[in-house]
Amino acid sequence: MRVWVDVTNSPHVLVFRPLIGLLRERGAEVEVTAREYAQTLQLLELHGIDATPIGRHGGRSTVGKALGEVGRLPALRRWAKSRRFDLALAHGSHDLTLTARSLGIPSATTFDYEFAWLQHQLGCRAATRVVVPDAIPEGRLTRYGVRPPKLRRYAGLKEEYYLADFEPGATLGAALGVDPERRLIVVRTPPEVSLYHRHGNPLFSAVLERLGRDERVHAVVLPRTDEQRERIRGLGLSSLLVPEHAVDAQSLIAVADAVVSAGGTMNREGVALGVPVYTTFGGRLGAVDQQLIREGRLVQLDDSAQLELDALPTRRERLRRDPSVLLDLLVKDGRP
Repeated sequence: MRVWVDVTNSPHVLVFRPLIGLLRERGAEVEVTAREYAQTLQLLELHGIDATPIGRHGGRSTVGKALGEVGRLPALRRWAKSRRFDLALAHGSHDLTLTARSLGIPSATTFDYEFAWLQHQLGCRAATRVVVPDAIPEGRLTRYGVRPPKLRRYAGLKEEYYLADFEPGATLGAALGVDPERRLIVVRTPPEVSLYHRHGNPLFSAVLERLGRDERVHAVVLPRTDEQRERIRGLGLSSLLVPEHAVDAQSLIAVADAVVSAGGTMNREGVALGVPVYTTFGGRLGAVDQQLIREGRLVQLDDSAQLELDALPTRRERLRRDPSVLLDLLVKDGRP
């Protein structure tokens, strides 16, 4: 069986790391393509996954995104056409599902945020199978042409599956200059270039300012883009540490006192690892995060003063789930 995996964003590397390993253990040949965006290529290298870079993110503007799409789709088609893949897998990459459909390759896609409207209108309709968390109501997916038997659902968080075999490294904090006498807070910046997050996030800025001026804290800020990195460094806040390159964020999260993220995946990684997590996400909350908030596993901040560093919630026990369950939902009997 020949399998094509397309990776278009940093979190997708982590999702597919165990799945690629399982496919190869089952005798499959796997080839990976990747879009140049955020830390995607750096993380592929960090996790030892060989990939062919094809295309790059189109930036903030709708026109730029469209131009990026126009350039990447034919390049993917040229690359994949002669390789005779049996199936194609993605995490929300409509580039892959559209290309696979044009080549007659069965495809499966997975995602856990249901309000990326344009992405899902394209990607879900082109896919053969769509796999999502059971927290997402089926009614939110029918608008994308997704219903059983095309729709498959899994329990829990995707992060509980791909972090099942994860054990944290012990030296990263020291390498980044974290003082062990201070509270360690891991901070993730907003997805400012995403179509579903097109406005500013003043709450995140206020939280960053507060943490950066607190001498009891070392806040390791993990930016998505070079522009964000330079902007945060330009604030001159002494308690903020900003790595130069992609790092093993999960090892930082595992030993952190708390996670504060304006995105989604890093929030849920913190939840999966049992760490107190706060969200400053500025877009419409998806069903997965809504459920975590109801369960008390995720705290939604409305004001920076709500982040009480002297009264953080207690850590929870980790929940590990078998990634082969997720793989079998994507791939059944050798095809979606």
